[in-house]
Parts: sequence; structure tokens; C-alpha cells
Amino acid sequence: MAKKKDSIVMHEQDLQQVSAQQRVMRVLVKSFTYLFLGVMALIVLFPFYWMIISSLKSLDEYRFNVPTLWPQKIIWANYAKAFDTADLGQLFMNTAYVGIVSTLLSLVITVLSAFAFARLEFKGKDMMFGALLATMMIPGELFTITNYATVNDFGWMKSFTVLIVPFLVSVFYIYLLRQNFLQIPNELYLAAKVDGCGDLKYLWKVMVPLAMPTLISITILKMMGAWNSYVWPRLVANDDAHRLITNGLRNAFTTTTGDVDYPVQMAAVAIVSAPLFLVFLFLRKYIMQGVSRSGIKG
Repeated sequence: MAKKKDSIVMHEQDLQQVSAQQRVMRVLVKSFTYLFLGVMALIVLFPFYWMIISSLKSLDEYRFNVPTLWPQKIIWANYAKAFDTADLGQLFMNTAYVGIVSTLLSLVITVLSAFAFARLEFKGKDMMFGALLATMMIPGELFTITNYATVNDFGWMKSFTVLIVPFLVSVFYIYLLRQNFLQIPNELYLAAKVDGCGDLKYLWKVMVPLAMPTLISITILKMMGAWNSYVWPRLVANDDAHRLITNGLRNAFTTTTGDVDYPVQMAAVAIVSAPLFLVFLFLRKYIMQGVSRSGIKG
């Protein structure tokens, strides 16, 4: 009996030792994970920190051989100077107009196309959708020359039309929304048809509300794409009346002698980056929900 009790005690001690080792291992793994994430966060955030502190320095301090990690004198006037020098008000208006119009038109095309590929039956549907998906493997830069020649033949150069129309159709957005539509039970569509509900009414009343997280994600991504667009606007509409915000910051702060007022330019970049930062900060959950709900069905 005594040997049995000793065996039980030793077994309990072994279990306690193993449990303690597991707790220590969990603490070490968690500590290493948080340390790694903290280091990665610092690496990602440092450029933004450098942008902010540089926008608050004087040009002389910015040119120090040994950079300062905090401004010796904070100069808030750089932001007002940046707004006036680059005419950011006009650039904001141009970019907002292109972004809003292109997003609304793109949503209409995306919703109708995704509905057709998800619910309607017509000859060659799968082949057509497969061909559309195949175009996603072609880099967008390869279309630049053909798009440029096309819009030039149409006489759209240096207009808002050339900034909006060529990129209204996004195969990725159509695919994303189609996958979301496929998760909606087909019985709802058949029941609606029995009740005499038309396709467009069913789309508007049933499918669009159910797919709202994905539609919000598409809206945010499309607006961000229009806000960050650089190469195409610079190529086809770089005049003062149609210049977008990314192109407006390119040479606005270069003096006649070729010098660049970098602190003021950094202030302008900070102003332009603020809307995108706020959009991602407050709406990031909708982007995650929209992508996660698209699923892999189909």
C-alpha cells in the first residue's frame, strides 16, 4: 500500500512538473510572438514617423549630416505652405470626383456582371468567365500601350473621361462578388421566380443586402485605387485642370534652381496620406469581412 501511495505521489509530481514546463513554454512562445510583432510594427511604422517629423523640420535641419530623431523646432507652417504651394484643394477635388464617379459606375458593372455569372444561365457562361479570370494573369502594364492608343483615337486625352472609363471593369471585383453571390441559397432565387419577382428586383432586394460587406470592401478598395493612381494619370491627363493628387505632389515643391523643399513636401504627403489612413483605421473590418465572406465556392 505504501509503495502504491509513493507511486501515486511521484506520478502527481511528474504531472505538475510537465504542467509547469508547458506553462513556461507557452509564456516563452507568447513573449517571442509579441516581441516579433512589436519589432515588425516598428519597422512598418518608422517611415510614417519619419514622414511626420520631417514635415515639422526646417530645410536646414532636414539637411543635417546627422539626422535628428525629433525636430529642434516644430514648424507647423509647413502644412499651410504645402496646401497653398501644391494647390491641394483643387487636387483633392479632382481626385475625389474621379474616385467617386469611377467607383459608382464600377459598382454597377460589377454587381450586374457578378449576378449574371452567379445566377443566370446562358450559353458559354463558364467559358466566358474562365477567359475573364485568365486576364488576371496578364500584368496591367501590358495594356498601357493599347489603352493609350485607344483613348487617343477617341479624343479623350486630358479629360476626366480618360481617367474613369478605362478602369471601370475589374475582373477581381467581379470574381469576389460572384463567389459571395454563390453562397446565397439558390432556393431563394427559385422561390422569388415562382412569386413573379424579376431578376433585377431579386438582385436589389435580396442579393445586394446579403452581399453588403463585400460591396463595402469593393467600394473602399476602388476608392483607394483611384486615390493612389499615378502612372496612368501622369501619362494621359497631367495638365493643371485634370491633374490628380499623386501627380500634383511630384514637382510642386521644386524651385527654379532645382532644389526641393523636402519638409514642405513631406507635409503635403502627410496631408494626402491622412484620408487613406483614416479609411483603413475605421473601415478595416469591412474589408476583412468582405474578403472572408467571398469564400471559395464555385
